[in-house]
Amino acid sequence: MNTIYTKINELAEKYRDYTAENLSKLIRIKSLSMGEEKVQLELKRQMEEAGFDEVRIDGLGNVIGRIGNGKTILAIDGHMDTVDMGNPDNWDFDPLGGEIKDGFVHGRGSVDQEGGPASFVTTGRILKELGFDRDMTIYFVGSVMEEDCDGLCWKYIVEEEKIKPDFAISTEPTNLNIYRGHRGRMEMHVSFYGVSSHGSAPERGKNAIYMASRVALEIEKLNERLKYDDFLGRGSVTISEIVSNSPSLCAVSDFARIHLDRRLTWGETKESAVKEIEALIKGMNAEVTVLNYYEKAYTGLEYGMEKYYPTWKIPEDHKVVQTGVKAYKHLFNKEPLVDKWTFSTNGVTINGYYDIPMIGFGPGNEILAHAPNEKVAIDDLVISSAFYAAFAYDL
Repeated sequence: MNTIYTKINELAEKYRDYTAENLSKLIRIKSLSMGEEKVQLELKRQMEEAGFDEVRIDGLGNVIGRIGNGKTILAIDGHMDTVDMGNPDNWDFDPLGGEIKDGFVHGRGSVDQEGGPASFVTTGRILKELGFDRDMTIYFVGSVMEEDCDGLCWKYIVEEEKIKPDFAISTEPTNLNIYRGHRGRMEMHVSFYGVSSHGSAPERGKNAIYMASRVALEIEKLNERLKYDDFLGRGSVTISEIVSNSPSLCAVSDFARIHLDRRLTWGETKESAVKEIEALIKGMNAEVTVLNYYEKAYTGLEYGMEKYYPTWKIPEDHKVVQTGVKAYKHLFNKEPLVDKWTFSTNGVTINGYYDIPMIGFGPGNEILAHAPNEKVAIDDLVISSAFYAAFAYDL
């Protein structure tokens, strides 16, 4: 094995407890979307302690650490916000305890997804200790608001901070596999406008709930005939909410609205998905709208985007994938599994909007994301911190 990879592995192992303790500190700070300020200050402190060349917080609240100042730009991203705890009775331990026990770090965010940033802080320390001198700038990004609006943070970084990397790694959990894509998604409302009449004579009106119900059954059928991709699988659509209005409970409903969660496979777009629904409401007094997200970050900045998150996938023979495969083999002397996420990540903007070549590699098993008893193996953190360093050398 090349000595640089031996040194990387040795340092990753040397800093095993350091990485686990850093993650424990992050977990102990509650960090829901738009409430990340305290965890971001802790991440910034950890980067500074690790010896990064520059660490700052941007206008949206993302922590951006930099190592190097070279021509090729690599970004390593991990979001710092988590979902809430859910029913505390479903947890066998304190979700904000950050307990280190039996080879795991326990708590909310350990897998999704503060384990990735804890690992890349150690990567930064490894690179500085090895005197990393490639013609490269590496940005380590602890991003915000991903759970609320995946990709929004990178829209800000590219458009407002003017940072557009040549390559990127998402540290979302991959079970230590290399991921090269996932389905996209979008959120739509379908609104139905009826005519109210007295409930004693419904024939005089036009019931918006009946209109919505007929379309709902057609959407159930639509789900069975959506596009299929050999790698990403089939697109899907489901109704996640229905609301209605009426002048009174003794009247015909004059308004109904359904909320659609649409998952998009390869070849499906915002336009094609909207047209499919428009075909189902033809002849009705109804309309389809793609929703927008607009919220205030913890910094006070208001920012938003359309709730359309494009599908993306990278060819397996692409340089970014093959660099990941090479780095993995150099470190661990075996072939990695190259696969995909089932859920959505910041890749929807990094690659979906901005076409930046990227892969995913992260500690933890995604089945524990958003679940009670979330925990990550310390071995995963060690392997991840080594992988990001080796990737930088191999790129």
